[in-house]
Amino acid sequence: MAHHTEHHEEKLPAQTKEIWKTFWILLIITSFEFVIAFTVDADHYKWTKIGIFVILTIVKAYYIVGIFMHLKHEVKSLIWTIILPCIFVVWLIVALIIEGGYIGLIRNLFTK
Repeated sequence: MAHHTEHHEEKLPAQTKEIWKTFWILLIITSFEFVIAFTVDADHYKWTKIGIFVILTIVKAYYIVGIFMHLKHEVKSLIWTIILPCIFVVWLIVALIIEGGYIGLIRNLFTK
């Protein structure tokens, strides 16, 4: 009798592949952030670094919310009901920081 050997290959489900793909993307983005943090001069390129970090953080948030919180597969109206308030909150924080800085600048000018 001939021995019949079965070759078992472990197949990963589509979700597992997607999670691993997201893991590698997030790892690459985070590694890139570390390289920028430790190699780019903060004195000369402060706003460039901040801009890069903000953009990369938004990209990472997209992958985390889309894949791990399963929002990527939801209806567009649900996605907008979550994203739109977040955009307004970020806008509010930026506006308050800018206005707060302006008020502090004006106060310093008039108290001297």
